[in-house]
Order: sequence, then C-alpha cells, then structure tokens
Amino acid sequence: MQDSMVKKMKDQLYVARAYYPSVAKLPALEKLSHELKQNIQEFERVLSETSTDKDLPPLIGRKLRKMEAAIAKAKSHPFDCNNIDKKLRQLVDMTEDEANFHMKQSAFLYQLAVQTMPKSLHCFSMRLTVEYFRSAPLDIEQSLAEKYVNPELHHFVIFSNNVLASSVVINSTIMHSKESRNQVFHVLTDTQNYFAMKLWFFRNSFKEVAVQVLNIEDFNSNNHDKATVLHLSLPEEFRVSFRSVDKPSATQFRTEYMSVFSHSHYLLPRIFQSLKKVVVLDDDIVVQRDLSALWSLDMDGKVNAAPQFCTVRLIQLKNYLGANSFDKNSCAWMSGLNVIDLVMWRKQDVTATYQRLVQELDTEEANSEAVMLRASLLAFQGLVHALDDTWALSGLGHNYGLEVEAIRTAAVLHYNGNMKPWLELGIPKYKDYWRKFLSRENLFLGDCNVNP
Repeated sequence: MQDSMVKKMKDQLYVARAYYPSVAKLPALEKLSHELKQNIQEFERVLSETSTDKDLPPLIGRKLRKMEAAIAKAKSHPFDCNNIDKKLRQLVDMTEDEANFHMKQSAFLYQLAVQTMPKSLHCFSMRLTVEYFRSAPLDIEQSLAEKYVNPELHHFVIFSNNVLASSVVINSTIMHSKESRNQVFHVLTDTQNYFAMKLWFFRNSFKEVAVQVLNIEDFNSNNHDKATVLHLSLPEEFRVSFRSVDKPSATQFRTEYMSVFSHSHYLLPRIFQSLKKVVVLDDDIVVQRDLSALWSLDMDGKVNAAPQFCTVRLIQLKNYLGANSFDKNSCAWMSGLNVIDLVMWRKQDVTATYQRLVQELDTEEANSEAVMLRASLLAFQGLVHALDDTWALSGLGHNYGLEVEAIRTAAVLHYNGNMKPWLELGIPKYKDYWRKFLSRENLFLGDCNVNP
C-alpha cells in the first residue's frame, strides 16, 4: 500500500483520540492519560508536516510502537463503551465535515485555475503592451487596408484575449495552407490586450498573410444602442451531463462540453460590412489540414456551417429549451470551426433574432450564460449546415480517451473543456499538438516563465 506508514499513523491517531477523553476522566490513569496526550500531540505534529512515507522523520517506527502500546493499555481498562462510541461518532462527523470542506475548496481552486488567465500569460501580455508604447512600431495596417475589406480573399475571424493562443491558431492554419497569400486574419480582442496583440503580430511574420487586430470596444462609438456597452465575450462553454443511450443505467453518465457563439459573434455582419463569407475560429483550436475547401462549400442556403454535436440532441434539452420551440430530431451545433455566410445572415437577420430571444429569455432565466446558450441554439434553428465529421475533432480539453487515429486525421483539433493546452491542467498527451505551432523566440516568454 502506498504511504502505508502515514495511513497507519492516521488510524492510530483516530483511535487514540477516541479513548483519550475516557482515560483523562480517571485520576488513577493519570500516567496513561499523559502518555496518550504526548503521543497524540507528536503524531499531530508529524502529520501536519508530511503526507508521504518518504518525508517521515527518522525513528518513526519507534513512535508507532509507543502509540500502539499506549492504545493497548487503554483498551485493557474497562470503560463505558457508550462514551467511546459517542467520541468515535463525533470524530467521524468532524472528518466528514473536513472532507466536504476540502472537496469544495478543491472544486473552487480548480474553477479558479481554469477560468483565470495564468500569471505568466498575463505578464507576457503586459510586457508586450509596455514594449509597444516604448518602441512605437510602424502602423502597417494602412498599407493592408484594401486586403482587410476585399471580399474575394479568404477571411478568418478569431475572438481572443490570449496572444499565444491566437498566434497558434494563425500559425497552424498558415503552415497547412497551400496558398496563403489570399488569406486575411482578423483578431478581435479587448482594450487590455489590444496593443500586446498589435506588437506581437507586427514583429512575428506569418508568411504572406495579413493580420488585422481590432479592439471590439472601439465599436462603441458607432453603437446605436447607447444603453449597451460592447465588450469582448469569448465563445461560451457549457458542461452537459446525460445518461448514455448504450448504457442506460443510472450510474452511466457521460459529460461533454458544448461551445456556442457569444454576444460578440452576433456583431460579425456589422464589423465586416463589405465581406460575404468568413470562417470563425475559436482560439483553443489547432489546424492540421488545408482549410481552403471551406470557401467553395455548398451550404444549401444556410447561414452557419458548423460541426454537429450529435452526442447531445436538442430532444435531450427539451425541458431547458422549451418543449415546442425546436426541431426535436436536430443535433446541437458547436463553435470552433464555423463557416459564416454573411449575406444569408443579413437576409435572415440572425442578429435581430438572437437579440429578441435574449430579451424574451432574460425574464425567465437569471443566468446570463444560460440565456446565451438557449438564444444561440434557437437563433440558428434551420440555418445550420452540418460539416463532415472529419473537419473537426472536439474533446481535447476534457476527454482522455480520444483515439490517436482520429486525432491524426482530423482537420481541426478543438480543445473544448476546462483543460486548455496553455494551462498546467492541460492533458499532457494532447499538448504537443498545440506546442509545435508556438513561437518560442520572443525574449518575454522566458522573462515571464511562459512554458505551456
């Protein structure tokens, strides 16, 4: 048994604590009471400093034997069993409370780790921002202005506040492109990361592609709805647990992560008024194949070509979405890799539909993220074209059991889930697919201890 000595010490401490109150009440057993107290204090001190056998102090075997002898003496005396039983039950209750506390604390720290930007990446972004104002790089965007609005080129859109993540997406896309000179990337970010992004993409060459960095908050000046302040919102992920169809027993639940468009995505037609089609990429993906075929994709008049998420069908969410508001046989769709026909979007006025649904659902649902999920799924009802399964493989941010062949053949790997590849919590065997597209030449990466 691993760390058997530590476990044995904990068991003995548990028993000694149960007997000690009964022993301490009897004046005739003062010597034994003192001996038990000393042993309990010594065990508590040792266990507060170590949790593994290899860290135990020398001569711990002698301490164990002394405790065993003291417990044996206590057991040899006739005590009221009810008192011992009562004390044991108190200790059990205390241990359960402590276990519950640590479980809640662990869950909180886990969520904190996955929902906040790592200190190293925050440092990296801040160092780039300071360097931007120190070096005042030339603004090359004026010379590329025509490319940014040319509808004949291939336009990719990324919503991100993570310099390295968006860099990996662009790098991996270009590395697998047969023709990169007709590609344009638009990175939409917030004020905090805007200048860091601009400097990074100015100093790092990406073959012949054009990279435009936009601050989504700049569009507030043209916002007709003055009551609504625009800010960057990234694709929202939702954990869905459900009973497996092939294993319907109550204990056989599966957990999947769905990612859908955020409020920011519904600004696409307004931000890119001259464009007819864009491919939207989440910043937690890696591209492994040329994506040029997406531009000639026949979408059958649909607005959004997206990976189908048939593991979760909308019929499974009927109590959540509303019984009569959707096609019950349709699958959920995912963000990550989405071909958006902006002409059809404007014709169908998807943005207005989404905003109307948000207003209607806001009165029913207090949670804004829940409103976003319902509104996104319903806004695109009948407007989603299913991409072939080989285009995208999801689950690299939560599923340890993905097949190597499926990973190798997928055009896009999606790290949906809590364990993103730039976090220490990331699944180690999937990190290399992301790392190999990471630029490591910048000095600030080492200064900020960035080592995904």
